[in-house]
Amino acid sequence: MTLPADVTDAAPTVEPATVAVIGTGAIGQDLISKIHRSPLLDCRLVAGRNPASAGLRHAERLGCPVSAAGIDAVLAAGDAFDVVFDATNAASHLHHWSLLEPLGMLVVDLTPSRAGQMVVPTVTGVAATTGRNVNLISCGGQASIPVAHALAARFPVRYLEVVSTVASDVAGRGTRLNLDEYVATTRHAITTFSGVPEVKAILNISPAVPPATFRTAVHARIPGADPAAVRAAVDEAAEQVRSFAPGYTVTACTVVDDRVTVALQVTAHSDVLPRYAGNLDIINSAAILVAEQHAARLGRTAGAEAVR
Repeated sequence: MTLPADVTDAAPTVEPATVAVIGTGAIGQDLISKIHRSPLLDCRLVAGRNPASAGLRHAERLGCPVSAAGIDAVLAAGDAFDVVFDATNAASHLHHWSLLEPLGMLVVDLTPSRAGQMVVPTVTGVAATTGRNVNLISCGGQASIPVAHALAARFPVRYLEVVSTVASDVAGRGTRLNLDEYVATTRHAITTFSGVPEVKAILNISPAVPPATFRTAVHARIPGADPAAVRAAVDEAAEQVRSFAPGYTVTACTVVDDRVTVALQVTAHSDVLPRYAGNLDIINSAAILVAEQHAARLGRTAGAEAVR
């Protein structure tokens, strides 16, 4: 599968893009591991606020320079980075962006701040076409929007509702601080990419034992929906997402009268996350794809598609 409008035929060179990560929670730790595995990205700094955090220790084990000075450490490096990943929270990102904007690097926002250009790789492509701040929306947005967009492109969708469930132990402090922003940003993004004005977004944090695997249900009202055509559209969208998030699975697709329900599950493919933490894996996988394609556009290394 080829992602829309982002295949790059740049000739390979030896120098990857330089990156920094702000935030050392679970999402930051997985992001650091994914960066470490990428031949297109070179992690030059991991910045947190707690010098004893597990995330900083994990980064040190991988050989990444670390700092407990947070955004100040990134600013002290000036324009040393091609890409900065922000894995903190929405309010912090707004502050960080105000400081980073003058420095000229690409900023990849993994918070629901809605400050930058919203990107869903298989829907929008991964290029930052309107600026240098890319927003990955939310885990529920990354899981649901490919399906919502596919349905709305083919059928007269009247209503969309997206319900995501994440395990409590991988819903960190940033997620819990961002619940209102998560709902508002996810709802806004679904409407933006589907054209459906009546949308509801819900996030459930499950304390179940054993922990619940990340799942998202997309409910749609589609008059005259044909079950075979709906399933074909959903399967095509899911296959595209699996090109960068292989744990993305359609577990059910039903049509009853005008009510369509698509059940999705995402398992994590990660060095540090449990398999049920697909919510973190899918948004981080999208973030890495954005950064790798940016590296290709810089002309420093082969295109991301060539190494997948």
